[in-house]
Amino acid sequence: MTIFHSMNNTSSALTAQRLRMDVISSNMANVDSTRSLNGGETYRRKSVVLQPKEGQFSSFLNKAIGRSSQTGIGNGVKVTEVVEDETPFKMVYDPTHPDANEDGYVEMPNVDPLREMVDLMSATRSYEANVTVFNASKNMMMKSLEIGK
Repeated sequence: MTIFHSMNNTSSALTAQRLRMDVISSNMANVDSTRSLNGGETYRRKSVVLQPKEGQFSSFLNKAIGRSSQTGIGNGVKVTEVVEDETPFKMVYDPTHPDANEDGYVEMPNVDPLREMVDLMSATRSYEANVTVFNASKNMMMKSLEIGK
């Protein structure tokens, strides 16, 4: 473990939460998109899948309480993939819409603005918490450098 280990862990979390916020903003921007740029299928909601880079929480807990553990200190978090939500599209009756089917219904994206706002608040809070951890680590390092004065 190096002196910058906590900063590396926190920076990986900051990167992951930033990507999560980018995906959420893409979902919100496409809440009314009935087709893609190439005229294809209706926009599908996307979400980010996060995974620890190494180790599991139980191994860290066991180490903290003095039990033997097979893994060492964690190495942060990583984004494994961005997946599309396979829930069905919302059908809205609008016979004047250019993308309406023969019955007058339009396939609208499966994006729920309320759910997206809750996810965005969660990602924002996680990002803020990681910034706080990063600053605390930085301050501890600065204070440790002052010991030699």
